[in-house]
Amino acid sequence: MRRQIGHAFGVLAAFLTLTGEAVAQRNAAESWDPSARGFSSGGSPAPSLPGAAGGNGGATLESLNKILSASQLSAFDRSIYLSIRAFQLARLGREADSQKDIAEMGRVLPGDWQVVLSSTMPGLAGGGDRAAALRTLDSALQRKPGDPSLTMAQAQVYMQIADFPRALGLLDTALAGAQTPGERRSALFYRGLANFNLGNSAQAVDDFDATLAGRPNFKTRQAPLLWRYAAQVRARRDARATLARDAGAESLNEWPGPILRFLLGKGSAGELEVAAESDDGAKRSNGKCPAAFFIGIDAVRRGDKQRAREQFQLAQARCPTVSEFNWAASSELKRL
Repeated sequence: MRRQIGHAFGVLAAFLTLTGEAVAQRNAAESWDPSARGFSSGGSPAPSLPGAAGGNGGATLESLNKILSASQLSAFDRSIYLSIRAFQLARLGREADSQKDIAEMGRVLPGDWQVVLSSTMPGLAGGGDRAAALRTLDSALQRKPGDPSLTMAQAQVYMQIADFPRALGLLDTALAGAQTPGERRSALFYRGLANFNLGNSAQAVDDFDATLAGRPNFKTRQAPLLWRYAAQVRARRDARATLARDAGAESLNEWPGPILRFLLGKGSAGELEVAAESDDGAKRSNGKCPAAFFIGIDAVRRGDKQRAREQFQLAQARCPTVSEFNWAASSELKRL
């Protein structure tokens, strides 16, 4: 399923490119589950729908209708396009038709339609119409009340508009309803982000620590390790010693390894910036975005407020509004 969700973002990006006005906002190949996608969420900007800035969206709807009329679509791909059309119909105020597409998703992909919808909505919301994304998710939750993946998607959209208290409540609900280890890890990860942005540093440390449980390899541990480091800095704990213990003898050459190396005091900020611009993995995932954020966190650790302010402002400029680094940089600036 994880591989298919990665494919969903590829299909979404391809569709937006074909319609002529795709604006890259998030790495199209990233997984829905943040605990499994490595550290790509600095990403390029998330897709916005063609015509979303001003027209009635007719061109997009026409393109979707043509794609969905094709009989050769797989059930998974059809579900992806139905989710995009459900969003577009909600944008146009055609709620009944949007709900029909959600119902059709359930028929086409009965076991996983809600995961597909939860994968596409936050990125589509990043195009500017978050209200339409929330209405679409509300409709989906009427069909599958309490579903953790849909609830987490709602929380992501609310975090895009800095409504972290509401996001935290939704994530508490998602965690309580989690049925699988993956759902639990994802709910804890996002709840850690909500707590971090709310200034609940100790709770954020606990959430990121808990989401590390059961991860199969160092690659999937890196994102929560780095976020836990940030939360520990804010909680005035020895973040560097904890990170050194958990990084152990792991290679820090592959991105985002250079960020960990910098935070451990084994490289300079200049070297990290060079890696963010030259490393292949960093270039694919807009590595300059998290690089600026964590240089700012290091400045907070050292008590250099001016340096921290400069770096968080840079992170705001580099990171799209669908990125957790953008949210956190904005929250950090308010705390300085």
